[in-house]
Amino acid sequence: MRNADFPYLPKDFIQTKQGLVFAVVSYQPHDGKVGCFLRYVSIGDAWKKIDTEQANQLLRQSYPEYLYQSTQFDAMFHAVAVKNIVEHHRPEARLQYVLQHEPRDNIEHRLQQLIPILVRHGANCDFLGLTGSMLINQQRSTSDIDLVVFGREDFQKTRQALKSAVHSGELHDLDLTLMKDNFQRRAGELSFDEFSWHEYRKYNKASIDGTKFDIGMVCLSSEIQQDDEQYQKQGMRTITTKVVDDLRAFDFPAVYLVDDTLTSEVLSFTHTYVGQAKKGELIEVSGAVECNIATGKCRLIVGSTREADGEYIKVITK
Repeated sequence: MRNADFPYLPKDFIQTKQGLVFAVVSYQPHDGKVGCFLRYVSIGDAWKKIDTEQANQLLRQSYPEYLYQSTQFDAMFHAVAVKNIVEHHRPEARLQYVLQHEPRDNIEHRLQQLIPILVRHGANCDFLGLTGSMLINQQRSTSDIDLVVFGREDFQKTRQALKSAVHSGELHDLDLTLMKDNFQRRAGELSFDEFSWHEYRKYNKASIDGTKFDIGMVCLSSEIQQDDEQYQKQGMRTITTKVVDDLRAFDFPAVYLVDDTLTSEVLSFTHTYVGQAKKGELIEVSGAVECNIATGKCRLIVGSTREADGEYIKVITK
């Protein structure tokens, strides 16, 4: 599942000696560094979660060595040299630890109830992991449960298990309160009705005893498409187009092949638009055009910034 030479995968967390915890966002090294984004800062005995602006400001002022300008993607993100990592938090190890010990709070108790339900409906626990705040034991009573599924095939099995368990009544669709909370954190450019319509049909999130959980996919090494080409940003573009292939719709980044001459590939680095559209659907997409310097081939990026202001994917034929 992990490459011995570079064992870092998206959804992992890495910790530095300065008390910084970064979420890994890239499968490949960047000049020997781990592509990531700062999420938590150590303050006393606790970890404080910070947003994008706070993270960038802190690194600019105090830790510029963790800012990385990628010539490959013509973008700035965070990256940590392997030598500066003092702890590597792995989702699969954390999940097994929580399942094998007495729950310390209600969230861990619900997780211990959730996993057997998913397994009964067809999920394979050997390919599951735990990320988000629970990965570093920083969950609160209002926290979500963020599960990782390793591999495209097992991810789809887990989605079907979730769907089956919702239909059986063992798990529940998000109620209005949970959906509105999800909307406020992730909606971006969509209205609540648009957002919730897309979300309810994905079957990558549900609730257990009032706690929201979701499942995210991490590719196996055999499923990763190596991309060492260099890209240059060409400005913004909005198109209406048809999805012709959705095989990688739940990948990170999500990939949709579309019927558009200029930008035949749409990539989303924003979780909101993962699994957003299906093959055969007509969609409206707004994003940043990136052009391959060597080939001249262009693609459309949704999530060219973490907040993805003005960028979206939405189905316009339901």
